[in-house]
Amino acid sequence: MAIEIASVNWPAARRARYSVRQSFRYEYPEPVRDLKHRLVVIPPERFGDQRRLRHQVSVGLDGVRLDDREDRFGNNVVEVFAPQVTSAIEFDVDISVERRAAHPNRLPDGWLADGYLLQPSALTTPDARLRSIADELCASAHSGLELAGRINSWVHESMTYEYGVTGVRTTAAEALAQGAGVCQDYAHIMLTVCRACGLPARYVSGHLLGQGGTHAWVEVVLPTDDGTGDAIAWPFDPTQASRAGLGHVTIAVGADYSDVAPTSGTYVSPRLGRLETSKTVTLTELEYAAG
Repeated sequence: MAIEIASVNWPAARRARYSVRQSFRYEYPEPVRDLKHRLVVIPPERFGDQRRLRHQVSVGLDGVRLDDREDRFGNNVVEVFAPQVTSAIEFDVDISVERRAAHPNRLPDGWLADGYLLQPSALTTPDARLRSIADELCASAHSGLELAGRINSWVHESMTYEYGVTGVRTTAAEALAQGAGVCQDYAHIMLTVCRACGLPARYVSGHLLGQGGTHAWVEVVLPTDDGTGDAIAWPFDPTQASRAGLGHVTIAVGADYSDVAPTSGTYVSPRLGRLETSKTVTLTELEYAAG
């Protein structure tokens, strides 16, 4: 049974369980061949306080092969191969996850070995304006967590949420120049400034309860002070001007959006296909702190 979102006292919540259902339907004006598709829609078995309880990806078409693998970021990737698609192919996703408050996402020693947390990516390379902004913000804070909070607030105040003015190839510099975009752009801008300030950070793709599309936010990764070499991934949502909380469901992480696009692929045909998507995220269980 679904729980009404408006009735939830989030500060007092200690455990939440969600059901996520998605559909991706591609329709083609004529048969296509050699379809190779990539789905990043299943969360890891464990991610910080989040635990995957159930997952299924189904394809309503005969002769299709599905392969599961893990990418270099630890994400679950489903690869789909179809020798021919006559007119349409549809991917249906069904997952259930549980989250618990006050359980930080602790990363083991060696978390910085890959280097992508600090390196500019194709979508997060700073221009002169972003480098100048990073210098100003770096000088305004005394700690990494304080600086991350200031960057989060600055991005939110500098942008206007507007759908349709940016695309999946829009860079952080381009989005900031026009001052408008969607959650993906907010996340790219925050990543750019964080990395320019020397704050290790990564792009997070997932779902936000109450929103229709896929959501994006940022994790700033800071070392612990207990001498273990471990780190804590602190989640920030610049679109919402807040920390990411129990209402966020993580699916995948990467350097930027291109690493975690939920659906992408290729096929052989002179004609373009058309994509229809749908998604529902339902809060199914909720537990409050005692007292």
